[in-house]
Amino acid sequence: MKGKRNVPCDGTESPTRTEAKKAKTALGSNQKLLGAHVSAAGGPHNAIREASELGARACGFFLKNQRSWKWKELTDKQVELFQDALEKYNFDVENVVPHTSYLINAGSPAADTLEKSRANLLDDCKRCERLGIKLLNMHPGSSVGKIERNECVALIAESLNYVISETEKVVIVLETMAGQGNTIGGTFEELKAIIDMVQDKSRVGVCIDTCHIFAAGYDIRTSEKYEETMKKFGETIGWEYLKAFHINDSKGGLRSHLDRHADINTGYLKGSFKRLMNDLRLDNIPMVLETPSGNYKQEIETLNGYING
Repeated sequence: MKGKRNVPCDGTESPTRTEAKKAKTALGSNQKLLGAHVSAAGGPHNAIREASELGARACGFFLKNQRSWKWKELTDKQVELFQDALEKYNFDVENVVPHTSYLINAGSPAADTLEKSRANLLDDCKRCERLGIKLLNMHPGSSVGKIERNECVALIAESLNYVISETEKVVIVLETMAGQGNTIGGTFEELKAIIDMVQDKSRVGVCIDTCHIFAAGYDIRTSEKYEETMKKFGETIGWEYLKAFHINDSKGGLRSHLDRHADINTGYLKGSFKRLMNDLRLDNIPMVLETPSGNYKQEIETLNGYING
């Protein structure tokens, strides 16, 4: 049974809900699904509430404590509250892209870490399925300098195949990385190599992080370089695998390999975001802000202002 809606006794909508509705209506026919990484403290339903109050059309959040190997089980009540929040705020679950734990290393050469990583990832996928969430973002993994990169790639694919075989619907979305240290995913070729070894390719995708790809060496600062990078993505991985975006400016320069997010228009990518907002290929793809100051409402407004501008 659905819980009671937060509606005043006079039949009018609550101020919070009304404000969220106005923000979404103001976007009109804009097909860019902008949102932000928000908090799920107290339950995933709170992430939907927070995102809606920002005027977001998409959101990301951690399904559980991202820095612990221990976690509490998802309750039936939390699932019910989440479904209620989706309905209350008219939020499309297709645009919800949670993030897995930072501890997960699906390509770890250490057997105990690999086992824990696979269990953690499997738990996240099962949580998504209970909540009705279709996409789950993850950092691919790291060789930690103990094995060859191609061995790590194979282990990541093996982990994905295992988790996919134990679940039904969730698409595991591999995030592009900045190429720092021994991490995998700093090149489109590495992500394609993982995808090639995934047995059910309908269950895997890619999330482009603007800060990460720039730090890894993919330039998007001019129209020419932007098209060059997008063409490279399409030819190497394929547009059909693009499931989400993380929108961040970068504190590090091109090929710096620094995973250092900056607020929109305060880093090396200043001036680049108008191209993203007017690229029709990116319509209807969740675009999640992960900027340091968390001034998401203003940044969403700024980015929406670039459309057709």
